[in-house]
Formats: sequence, structure tokens, C-alpha cells
Amino acid sequence: MKKISRIEPKLPAIQARKKVAAYARISRDTERLMHSVSAQVSHYSTLIQKNPEWEYAGVYADCGISGTDTSKRSEFLRMLADCEAGKIDIILTKSISRFARNTVDLLETVRHLKALGIEVRFEKEHIHSLSEDGELMLTLLASFAQEESRSISENVKWGLRKRFQSGEIGAANKHILGYRYDNGLRKYVIIPEEAEAVRWMFQMYIDGVSLRKIAENMNKAGIHTTLGNDFQEASVRQLIFNEVYAGDIRRQKCYMADPITKMKVKNCGELPQYYMADCHEAIIDRETYAKVQTEMERRAGLVNPTYPFTGKIRCGICGQNFTRRKGIKNGKEYVSWFCRAKKKVGMTCKSHNYPEKKLMEICAGLMGTGGFDGEAFERTVRLITALPDGSLEMRFFDGQAKRWEMPSNPVKLYDKPMKKRPAHSLTERYFADSAADGMAERSVKAGTDTFTGTVEPRAGMA
Repeated sequence: MKKISRIEPKLPAIQARKKVAAYARISRDTERLMHSVSAQVSHYSTLIQKNPEWEYAGVYADCGISGTDTSKRSEFLRMLADCEAGKIDIILTKSISRFARNTVDLLETVRHLKALGIEVRFEKEHIHSLSEDGELMLTLLASFAQEESRSISENVKWGLRKRFQSGEIGAANKHILGYRYDNGLRKYVIIPEEAEAVRWMFQMYIDGVSLRKIAENMNKAGIHTTLGNDFQEASVRQLIFNEVYAGDIRRQKCYMADPITKMKVKNCGELPQYYMADCHEAIIDRETYAKVQTEMERRAGLVNPTYPFTGKIRCGICGQNFTRRKGIKNGKEYVSWFCRAKKKVGMTCKSHNYPEKKLMEICAGLMGTGGFDGEAFERTVRLITALPDGSLEMRFFDGQAKRWEMPSNPVKLYDKPMKKRPAHSLTERYFADSAADGMAERSVKAGTDTFTGTVEPRAGMA
């Protein structure tokens, strides 16, 4: 017999209301934009509370902060923390550019929220992040938002450089020790009590006091930085090297290489700099400032001495500059130049090494001088390239090029194996004085000048 059971109808489950929040952002803290963000907060608050299926979870707003970096947006980070805590189901925002202008940050954030089951709705673009084509559209439109930010950055940079060219000064630092910037006069004005501290600091430097000791003396005297901190060696160096105390201003010392990362880098000649003299009253007179410059050069020479070949020889294999090495071997002092890559961990280079005395002889031959003239070399030679076969190519500032050919290395067969020796090492013994080595031939021709030399091996040399 069949068994019949009755199935009672089930009442439809009441769906829980979605917890909805909104996010707004403005990049500049101006009165007009502040009114805009206030209007957005009011609009979203009303919109969410009017919907019976939504539960109001708040409105998050960042003011005066760029959209290219999420790490500096406190309200944005607080919203993400609330999302992870389960306090939000849906996020409303005006447009992609308000949410983020960095494509990577945008996609990473949206994907993270998607994994949590949280939807982001972009009103202007009509995109829902949980939809099938949501991420594809976000990727495309986010790239446009990022490039728009880059374009705005380039326009701002162009405007700043035009101001530099026209002599409009402005000020990066409104308060620097000894000065305050007067917006009405549009120039720095001296603070007398701080100016005395600056003069004392410069005089100590001229007298040969170290930067660290200057910092200690300033701290002992109760003098602090404009931020109220103790002086450190770095902060003293920054002030001593600042031309603002001579009444001048140098613009574009640094520049922003990438508008997305906002990383500033030192301008080492990539972009023009603008030097504006006599912009304001000087704390340090020109004579004192000139003494400071002389003392700077003297100390730099003690720390990093320079030689005629410094920065002039480049490796033709790896592109590194050559560096100087001085030592003692078999009781005799030797000086040689070799590729910097050979002293770096993880790098190898098979370029030749050159004794300094031999380099001077080669350069004198290529330059056509009786002996090596350091001043003439610095003035006329732009670069020497050490070629893979050991030859040297010298290029002059006037565009002329000359070349010294490496002599062929005599080969001697041995009956028994000998200790392996790097083929690229040119020792002092190989490059001895020309009289002892028997320099046989030289030829110098204009345009494609070539200086050749043959070396007769000494007794016992391979």
C-alpha cells in the first residue's frame, strides 16, 4: 500500500538587509572641494537610509589626499578594516578615480574585497565588482585613471618649471633655521636670534670643526632645529651646504621620477636646475660663503681623493667605471686601475688591469705630449674605453678618437702544468718602463690615430 505524506508550504525566509557604506575622496583641501565632499557624504547618507533593503554602515571620506597611494588614506584603510570585520557588504563610490588612481592598488583592493564577498559599485561607470565583466572593465578604466593622474602631474611640473624660468621664487620650506617666509613680501625674512646661530655654525665649519662636533655644540648651547629636534650630523650638513644663507635659491635639486610612487630622487643632471641669486637678504656674506665652499672641497678631497683617471676610464665589457688600487707586492709599491665590477659581490668581469704608470705612457703617446700632463688630460680627454682585447680607445671633447692596440702576448709551452693565472691580469712586470721593455714602434695618425707597442719578454717571462 502506498504511503502518502503531506509537505507543508515553507514561508519564504526574510533576507537580511545589506550593510552598505560609501567612500568619497578629494585630492586638494580647498573650500570648493570641501563643499563637494560634504555634498557627497550627505547624498550617500540619504541614498542608503532611504533603501529599505540596506542598512546604513557609514560614509568614509579622505580630504586632501592623492589617490595614487592607498597607504596614506586613513579613512580608506579604516573602511577596509571594517570590511574584514564583517561590518560592510556593499561599498558605493562616485567613480574609479575617487576610489584609486593606481591600477595595481585598485585591482588588489577589489579582488581582496571580492574574496570577502563584498561588492564595490562605481556609479559613474555603472560597474559592479561582483559582475562577470566587472574586473575587465575595471582594469581598462583604472588604466585611464592612472594615466590621467600622470598627465596632471606632468602639467603641474611644466607649470613649476615655467615659474622657475620667470623668476617666481616661492618657497619649498616656509621656515628654515634663520629665516621665515613672508607670503606678503614673497621672500625669506631673517629671524635675528636664529641668524646668530647660523653664523656661529658656519664659522665653526670654516675653523675645521667636524660636522658631528658642530651638532654637539649646537645641542649643548640649547639650539634646536625648526622642528624642535636635536641636531645630527646630517641636519648640520644640509644647512651648511644650503645656498639660501648666501641670499640665493637653487630650484629643482630633486624631482619626482614617478607620479604614482611619489618617490623623489636627486637631480644629477637629468633635468635643468635654476639658480636665482640675491633673492633675499643674506645671513652669510659672499666671502664667508666662498670660504665654506673651499673647505667643502678640501674635506671632500680627504675623504674621496680624485686622480686624473677618476671617472675617465670605462669598461667596454660591463660598462662599469675603473677604480684605483694601491698596494705593496714583494716589497715594492704598485698602483693599478681595474674594473669596479671585480670588487662587487656577485659580479664578474674579464677586463684587463692597467698599471697607472703604463696608462700615463699610453695617454701621453695618444695625446702627442712628451710626458703625461694631468691638466691637459683633464681638459681634453672625455673618456677612455677599455676594450675586451685590452686595447684602449680615447675620445676627446672635440670629437676626435684615438686608439692604442694591445700587443700580442708571447706564448711559451711548458713541459709540466703550471699554476693557472688569469689571462686578463696585466702586471707591473708586464708593463715595466719602456726602456727596459724595449718599446719598438709607435705610429700616430690623425683621425684614426693608432698607438702600437711591442714588448719583448724578459728572461723567464711567458
